[in-house]
Formats: sequence, structure tokens, C-alpha cells
Amino acid sequence: MSAADPHAEFAPAKINLYLHITGRQGDGYHLLDSLAVFPDIGDRVIARPAPTLSLELAGAFAGDLGAGEDNLVLAAARALAASGGGVPGGVPGGVPEGVPEGVPGAALRLEKNLPVASGIGGGSADAAATLRLLARLWAREGGARERADLPAIAARLGADVPVCLGARAARMSGIGTALAPPPRLPEAGIVLANPGIALPTRDVFAARGGAFSAPPALPAGWEDAAAMAADLAALGNDLEAPAIALRPQIGTVLAALRALPGVLLARMSGSGATCFAVFATAEAALAASRRLPREWWVKAGVLPATGSRV
Repeated sequence: MSAADPHAEFAPAKINLYLHITGRQGDGYHLLDSLAVFPDIGDRVIARPAPTLSLELAGAFAGDLGAGEDNLVLAAARALAASGGGVPGGVPGGVPEGVPEGVPGAALRLEKNLPVASGIGGGSADAAATLRLLARLWAREGGARERADLPAIAARLGADVPVCLGARAARMSGIGTALAPPPRLPEAGIVLANPGIALPTRDVFAARGGAFSAPPALPAGWEDAAAMAADLAALGNDLEAPAIALRPQIGTVLAALRALPGVLLARMSGSGATCFAVFATAEAALAASRRLPREWWVKAGVLPATGSRV
């Protein structure tokens, strides 16, 4: 999307094809192992030159967010500005009138299409998209140096922001910030479904009990979606059971997804409550999505093959 419009950046949802909780640090942070992928379903961040930083909210879920200091889009913009990641002089068209040289500004607009607190990394994806967009708009000579700082800035914003910064499939470990190349992934269709409920991550982790899981051994890659789904079916999401205990509606969504024609794999993503179903093709996913209840939030799309960024 950014190639078509230099003032806009796509913020795709982050889907955990599996999620194993492998341990816990002394500071309380949980350790995990997960395969994260990014479909062509997400939010959109737009930026225009402006004297100061500001944020406007739009989209289906704008009402569930605030545009105040705790919004991750503004937090990302301020973190990039504080790092020296750009100045208005690098913005196409030059320095807007009234903008002091060396003080970045932008009028930001977030089109919030993903449900909030839903286990698909929406806020992290928005922050990452903001970093990519403003690094481009605030670019100047020597900008490669500033771009190299983006992963460090992303890590300070949240554990999911680094993987969202790349917006490409990756294997996550540690607290989520340690990233490695994924197996070779085929293109596949995907359906996302949420019953219209929010579920704070901290509540799910607090409800989790039992032993930790080991990181699985993954193959070098899969030739097609069916082979990928067959292997992933042997794994799981360690947060699914506690999430269902807190929000039984998640179990209802999973049952509906698993009953769809052509479904290869259905699972909860992240800490919920959004669930996903994998299909052989985007066409099969779209056809299946039309069978789900209309009162749910439902989107069908494509999981790109390895190496692609939506």
C-alpha cells in the first residue's frame, strides 16, 4: 500500500498459527514460541506534513480507542521523533510553514478496522506502521542510519511491535522480540472471526495454569496449505483454554469455524478473542466466511507466501 501512496501505510493483523508458552522470566514476563503471519487484513495509518503531532481516529472500531497520550500511534511517532529519526526538512514538499527546523510533526489518521484487544496485534501493528511511515516521510540524507534504529524503537514500544515492524512471517521467541526466519510458507486463504468481545491479555495470562510447552521442531517448509495445516494441527495455542474459560463465546466461534467446508485448521490467535481458519485458497476462505453469523466481526483474506509483505 505504501508504494501506491507515500502518505499511507498498511498495518496488517498478526496471526499466531501456534503459540506455546515455554517459561517465565524472573520479572514475570512469559516466554513463548510462535509462528506469526500477516494476512491482507488490517488497519491503515495516514500521515501529512503538519507543525505538530496530532491523531485523528476513523474506522469501524475508532470508538473503542482514545487519541490521547497512551495511543500507540502517537507513542510510536514521539519515540521516532525523540530518536532523531527524521526532520520535517525531509518531508516531500519541504518544511511546512511554521514548523521549526529539526522538530518533526505530522497529522496522523488511523483507520481502525481491526477489533481492539482481540489477540491479533492491532495496536502493535498500528505502531509499527507509524514507524515505517514516518521514517519514510521524515527521511533525510543519511536516512539509512535512522531506519536501522527502528527495531530498537519498536522493541521499546511493546513485545509484538518488532515482528509487526517487518509485517512478514517470522518465528517469535523469548518475550516475543527474538525473531527468526520462518519455515517456507505457501499462500493460503484465511478467515478471521471475533464474536464482538474484548479480552485483555493480562487476564488470560492470569487465568493460565499448568506446565510450560516445549518449542516444536518445524520442517524447512510446506509445499501447500494442507501440509502446513496438518503439521500445525499437532501444535496448539496454550492460551486458548484459559481464554475460553473467561469468554465461552470463543469456543462457539471455534466450533463454527471447524464446521466450515474446506477448513484445514482453526485456532484462536494470540490471547483472543479473535479466531482464525486456514483454507487452501482465498476463494475458499471467502465462500466459507459467508456462512458465519452476521453479528460477528468476520473478514476473509490471503496469507501470503514466505518472503511477501502485504
